Amino acid sequence: MIGDGMTQDTASPEPRNLTHASSPAEQWWKIPGAPPDVGKFVEACEALLGSGDGISGLKLVLETMAVHQDEWKLSMAGASLILRFTTRYDIVGVLLRNVIRLQPDNVPAQAFSAHLQIVRGDVSGGCASFAQMMATYPGQKAEIGEFISMSLLEVGYPAEALAVLKSLFNDGDETASLLNNAGCALERLNRSVEALPWYEKALRISPERKAIAFGYACTLIKAGLFERGWPLYFERELQITPQQGWVRSIPRLRPDTGLSGKRILVFQEQGLGDTIQFIRHLSALAARGAEIHVCVPASLVRLVRQSYPALTVLDPVSAVTNHAYHYACPVPDLPFISGVRTVHDIPTCIPYITDIPADREKMAALLPAGRPRIGLVWAGERRLRSEYALADMRRSISFSDLAEALLPAEATFVNLQFGTPREELKNWGGQTIHNPMSEVRDMADTAAIMRNLDLIISVDTSPAHLAGALGCPVWLISRWDACWRWGDSGTGSPWYPTMRIFRSNERSFLPVLQEVGKALRLWIDMRGV
Repeated sequence: MIGDGMTQDTASPEPRNLTHASSPAEQWWKIPGAPPDVGKFVEACEALLGSGDGISGLKLVLETMAVHQDEWKLSMAGASLILRFTTRYDIVGVLLRNVIRLQPDNVPAQAFSAHLQIVRGDVSGGCASFAQMMATYPGQKAEIGEFISMSLLEVGYPAEALAVLKSLFNDGDETASLLNNAGCALERLNRSVEALPWYEKALRISPERKAIAFGYACTLIKAGLFERGWPLYFERELQITPQQGWVRSIPRLRPDTGLSGKRILVFQEQGLGDTIQFIRHLSALAARGAEIHVCVPASLVRLVRQSYPALTVLDPVSAVTNHAYHYACPVPDLPFISGVRTVHDIPTCIPYITDIPADREKMAALLPAGRPRIGLVWAGERRLRSEYALADMRRSISFSDLAEALLPAEATFVNLQFGTPREELKNWGGQTIHNPMSEVRDMADTAAIMRNLDLIISVDTSPAHLAGALGCPVWLISRWDACWRWGDSGTGSPWYPTMRIFRSNERSFLPVLQEVGKALRLWIDMRGV
C-alpha cells in the first residue's frame, strides 16, 4: 500500500525486491578490515533512515560508496534504500549509473533507472527506456513489465498501466506482482469489483505476500464488502516506526478478547486522518469494560483529550514510560474490533470530536465578521519517503489552481492550510485570504477555527476528516484514483454525513475544480435567498 500518512490509502503496485537485509549483525563499517557486507549495510542504513535520521543515513550510503565504488551490489542497495526513504532522486541516479557502468546488462538497474525517469516527470522518456529494454531482453518481459506498471501507477496513470499489463497477459506472462498491479490499476480506476479476481489470482500464486493481501483488503472495503475486507485488513503488516517498536511486545487486541478490567493501549499507526476517522469507536471499546489509554501525536493530544475526557490520552513518550498494558490496538483496527461489517454498522454519533467554547471564541476574534466564511485546504503534508511523496502529489493541488476556480466570490475565505504549502499565499495578490494559522498550535486549534466557519473545502487530507468528525459542512476534492475509504462513486460518505465529495475523473484536477467553483457560487447565492 501507499501511505496518505502517512495513511495507507490505496492498493500498492509491486516490483520485485532489489535487496534483502540479512540478520542483525555488528556495524561492519566500524570494524577495521571488514569486507563490505550488503545485508549488514542495508540493515544499518534502514535503522538510520527508518528512524528519521535521513542525514546520517545518506551520509553512510555516500561514504560507503566513495570507498567501494566498484561494488555494484552496494550501489544497487544504496539506490534502493535512498529511493525508498527519501526523494533524493539525484543521488539515486548517480548510484544506478555506477551499477550500469559495472554491470551493463543489469536489468533491474536499467528498470530502476527508467522508473526514476518517470517519477521525476519524464513519463514519455521513461516509457521509451522500458520499451527499449523489452526489445533488448525479451526473456525478461515479465520482470520489466512489473516495473513499468508500478511506475505508471505511482505517478497516476492507471489506465496506461492496465494496458501494459493486458498486453503482457495476452503473451502469457503472469506473475503475482503483475496480477497484483492489475488489481491495483482497476481499483485506482474505481472499478473495485473488477479488481478483486486479479488480487485473488495473485494470492493463489503467492499466498504469503502480505502486501498483496492488504491491497485486496482495501479494495474489498472500497467496494463496500466490509464483512470480507475488515478481517483481512486486520492481518496487514503494521506500519510501526522504530520509536513505536516497543508495542510489538504487547498482545494485539482481537474482536473476541474479553476486555473487562483490562488496560488497552490504542495507538496511532498510520496518518492523522486515519486516527480522526476511526477513533469514533473508542466509546464502544470503553463500554466493554476496558480501561482505555490512547496514544496519539502531540498535535492530536489536546483534541482527543477534550473529546474523550473519560479516557487517558497520552503522547508517545508518556505512553512508553508510564504504563503497562494488557493489549495493544492500532487505531485502524477499531472498525474490525468494533464489529463494523456493513456501512450500517458505522457509528453515526456526529460530532464525535469536540472543541472548547473558549478556544472557539479565541479563534472567532481572529476572523472577520463577514459571512459566509469558507475554509480552504489544498495540499497534504509534504513527505520525505518517495512512495508517500508520490501519493501526496496525486492528491494535492496548487493554491493558484484552487483560487482560479473559486475566486473571486462573495464570501470570506480563510486559510486552513498548514505546513510548507501555506507559503504559496505569500505571492497571492487576489481576493483576501484570511490566515489565522500562525496562531494554531495543534489540531484542537484548527477544530476551533472550523467551528467558526460555514463551509470547509479540502483535498483528501486530515483537515477534511476533522471537519467531518466535527459535523461541519465539508466539500472533499477527491483525486482520480480515489482512496479506498471514499468508495468508487457517489457524492456522499457513510463516514461523514456532512461531507460532499467532488470526484476528479482524470489526472488533472482542473475540471473538478471548475465543478466545485460552480457549486460554490450556487451555494453562496442560495444562502442569500
